[in-house]
Amino acid sequence: MSTPAAIRSPRDLTWRLVAVGAVGGAFSGLFGVGGGVVIVPLLIILCGYGSRAATATSLAAIAAIAVVGTATHGVLGNVDWVAAMLVGIPALLGVTLGVRLRARISAVTISRAFALLLVAAAVLLAVNP
Repeated sequence: MSTPAAIRSPRDLTWRLVAVGAVGGAFSGLFGVGGGVVIVPLLIILCGYGSRAATATSLAAIAAIAVVGTATHGVLGNVDWVAAMLVGIPALLGVTLGVRLRARISAVTISRAFALLLVAAAVLLAVNP
């Protein structure tokens, strides 16, 4: 990863990464999103990551975020464990296939497809609150 001119030092990058993590964690706790929707775009925009590195870095970070969020919501009685397994187990196959597909698609195509997905999600959430 090359460091953009706007990031003057490793310390500047460190603080940007800390800010990305704090925002991603807050969104994860509030809305159940954080990795792809918040952390990936911020890593690209604020920290100069390429889309592949941002995706992989976000997945690694979200693992820790998910453990804490799950434990906290579990203690509060908010987790439907059966539904979580019915979604989570097939998602393991999906993420494996997604990573393989991502390796074959250009970064520009991925970025555009992701932008369209976010717009579609925003429209659906606005129409069906």
